[in-house]
Amino acid sequence: MISADIVAGLMHVVGAVNVKTDPADCFVYGYDNSRKNSPPDAVVFATTEEQIQNVVRICRAHHIPLVARGRGTGTAGAAIPSRGGVVLALERMNKILSVDPANRILRAQPGATNQAVQEAAGAHGFFWPPDPTSAAYCSIGGNLAVNSGGPRAVKYGTVRENTLGLRAITGAGDLISTGVSTTKGVVGYDLTRLIIGSEGTLAIITEATLKLTPLADARQTLCAVYTDMHGAAQAVSRIMAQPITPCALEFLDGAALAMIRGYSQALPANAGGLLLIEVDGPLTAMPEATAHLSDAARGPGLLTLTIAQTAEEAARLWAVRKALSPALRELAPNKLNEDVVVPVSRIPELIEGLQALSVRFGIPIVNFGHAGNGNIHVNLLYDSQNAEQERKARPCLSAVFDLVLALNGTLSGEHGVGQEKRDYVDREIAPAALALMRAIKKDFDPDGILNPDKLFPPAT
Repeated sequence: MISADIVAGLMHVVGAVNVKTDPADCFVYGYDNSRKNSPPDAVVFATTEEQIQNVVRICRAHHIPLVARGRGTGTAGAAIPSRGGVVLALERMNKILSVDPANRILRAQPGATNQAVQEAAGAHGFFWPPDPTSAAYCSIGGNLAVNSGGPRAVKYGTVRENTLGLRAITGAGDLISTGVSTTKGVVGYDLTRLIIGSEGTLAIITEATLKLTPLADARQTLCAVYTDMHGAAQAVSRIMAQPITPCALEFLDGAALAMIRGYSQALPANAGGLLLIEVDGPLTAMPEATAHLSDAARGPGLLTLTIAQTAEEAARLWAVRKALSPALRELAPNKLNEDVVVPVSRIPELIEGLQALSVRFGIPIVNFGHAGNGNIHVNLLYDSQNAEQERKARPCLSAVFDLVLALNGTLSGEHGVGQEKRDYVDREIAPAALALMRAIKKDFDPDGILNPDKLFPPAT
């Protein structure tokens, strides 16, 4: 528990109305989309860098855990205050500070939503490429914290490739400015890319300079359905090997398609794999680009190839993909949702291996995701009230991670590590590299107050 004197100090820094200690208020800020919950002792709403600095200094002086939080849409438990302490809510630092079309940059505070950034950029003919599913609600700070991607990452990259600089406050209470406002810059170490993806364990981001991309003149959507994942995966390799890079290349496996038949009547009866392909660019280039992608999509196992002729038809094709989330919620009360990545050419091996693990452990596994860069969302569906499934769910997840690493993959592509994956990280990262990362953490956060129990397994 935090003493009354410390609460009074926090209130002095941000104002009494901006500090919540009632358990009902704190409960709401103790969970994220991982569905875990660990309420903090206090919630502090900050609106300025100076306030954040002072909150950090108070917490450091009293060794109080401090967890920065955006909108709680993360699925890995990174925003959960596992040791209580203080949650620093950044949702009120939500301003778009400036848009500079001439230099293709936008400056925003961490509490601004992804959608607000897209709207501000769009008014000038630009967009910010990271587009997570939760874009309408998730915050830029959260996107930065876990290096978000989304469907467009296959062509335009993730947050790291689209962020030029940051302002942030370290665990020592120091305000630092990293990066540049130009597209080139090699002075000093790249602290911007280090802080991005660190899940609030190194510093609290207070401002970001984002690199914008011009909106394309046109977009074309295609949907290819195959008899099995082999045909779909081979098509992915062909598509990614030709010179026109799609701006989205999504896939659903046979288990996913079986789930959404009640939501979509357009699927062939023997569909075992589906690709949603989208290309963007100049309007005059669309016919040739569509032809290239269509040719690459054609091959063994293809059942149907649909090319949307209107925006309404494109929306109907995407509706097949969007139908999966409600279907998943209805199939099982519990879900382990992981976003692993493997080399594109090894997607068939991954899917085959996951099917074998599903049979071995008796846990339904449904797979979909961003096939163009091998980022697959693996969903283990189970009922925690079923003793056998509850007992086998975590061992099954462990086996999934072993499979991914055996295929030269990585345990997370865009959801982060948080609490959910931290105990598996040492399977991917060697001891010497882990020791170096812990040393970096110590330099940024000398007393270990920033988001403890995340990213790395406990040191032995």
